[in-house]
Amino acid sequence: MGPASPPQMSAEDEVLVVHLGGLGDVCLAESLFLSLREHFGDRLVGLGNRRFLDLFSGYFKRTHGVESRHWLYLFSEKLAGPRWGRIIFIGKDRRGSIRRRWKAHSVAEPMFVDMYPDGSFDPPPEGEEAPPIEKAHIEDYQLDQLSRSGIKPRRKEITPKMGQRVILYPEQGFLKEKWPAENFVALRDLFRGRGADALLMRPPGLLLSAEGSLFLEDLADVKRLFDDGGIFVSNDSGMAHLAGACGLATVTIFTAFDPAIWHPRGRNISLRFGVDRVDARLVGEMIEETIKNQ
Repeated sequence: MGPASPPQMSAEDEVLVVHLGGLGDVCLAESLFLSLREHFGDRLVGLGNRRFLDLFSGYFKRTHGVESRHWLYLFSEKLAGPRWGRIIFIGKDRRGSIRRRWKAHSVAEPMFVDMYPDGSFDPPPEGEEAPPIEKAHIEDYQLDQLSRSGIKPRRKEITPKMGQRVILYPEQGFLKEKWPAENFVALRDLFRGRGADALLMRPPGLLLSAEGSLFLEDLADVKRLFDDGGIFVSNDSGMAHLAGACGLATVTIFTAFDPAIWHPRGRNISLRFGVDRVDARLVGEMIEETIKNQ
């Protein structure tokens, strides 16, 4: 039996929503998905990383992975493909080349939602000064663009999932100056020594003490873990944004990015490594205070 053929699409009555961002970017766009769904109805088709988009599958008629050869026509002027009722691109298109190319595949004018303000993520070219950065949170920044496009914005309300469990996630990323994994281990040992429910959630590729730790590869399993509520403590990471979107209170330690722009949605305490005082004892006190105030 051969490989399955791409689904046949009656595309001209559908709206293709293209989001090529990472886990955190997709979590921050949930209110955007909700607003588009309420405006266009059950016509949204999601295109991007399916592992991430499927976490919010309720907003889409269906989702597709952009890595399939079927979608090459969107990125090449030499290939033909179906026309959609409208294409909405959530991303960066500084030169407008994507919008110009996708006019051939969109009955209505393609719509572009800038994912984040210039300068809030990408460093400026060498020798150039960073441009002034709009201080609006990413969710507000995106929803404001919908208003200017004539689409009523709707913010997704997050239902808090209370709980005394502490989930520690020592994701390190590419920056050496991030809060070290050893501090997360120290916090786990601190809370477990007090008889508290503390879990070390291990990111891929990081070896840690096995006691009181858990590795989950499937994001659906992670969501089920989050369903039981609690406090999620991590460096700035996509997983922090997923925890916030799922209703957990988050304590997030930022290094390079401004938490006023990038903090997880929902109940969040943001700390800046190298600016705020961030040590295991102080963070432990913040966690305890957050548990008491639920």
